[in-house]
Amino acid sequence: MSLCGIDEAGRGPIAGSLVMAGVILKKPIEGLNDSKVLSEKKREALFPLIIENSIYHIIEFSASKVDEIGISKCLNEGLKSILKHLESDDFLFDGNSTFGVSGLRTMVKADAKIPEVSAASVLAKVTHDREMIQFAKKFPQYGFEKHKGYGTKAHVEAIKAHGYCEVHRKSFKIKALEPRLF
Repeated sequence: MSLCGIDEAGRGPIAGSLVMAGVILKKPIEGLNDSKVLSEKKREALFPLIIENSIYHIIEFSASKVDEIGISKCLNEGLKSILKHLESDDFLFDGNSTFGVSGLRTMVKADAKIPEVSAASVLAKVTHDREMIQFAKKFPQYGFEKHKGYGTKAHVEAIKAHGYCEVHRKSFKIKALEPRLF
């Protein structure tokens, strides 16, 4: 029985794409875990191993697409795309919501427990982080290579100084940037 693990990266950042991955492993891979607990070096080493030893599908939603249709609709469309492109007996998504998509199960912290979901977590995170490193070259004033688009203090200060750029999610409200009356 085949299992397709599904995870995403970039749900919370205020810049960059939402990346989703579905992975069916063809053989076991040593060292898989939730991508957030692995070092960047370890994730980068696992990435080609996962690509080589799996059937996978990666889908990206740009910041402008996230702004246009919303994060939940992006997650819904990403899940549908993975179910359409990968054939599996079972689909397991990390978390507790199917975002209205039938034909899959969810499990909280599946990215730390189930190798297929861990592999999807790594593919999504590495794809997302590589994109942010490319954006850092185009927009060096924001420090994307450091915070990967998350709303850190330094990132918010850079937005205050330089305004938004084309890869920012303008629909995401940042409290520190909201106008204040007093």
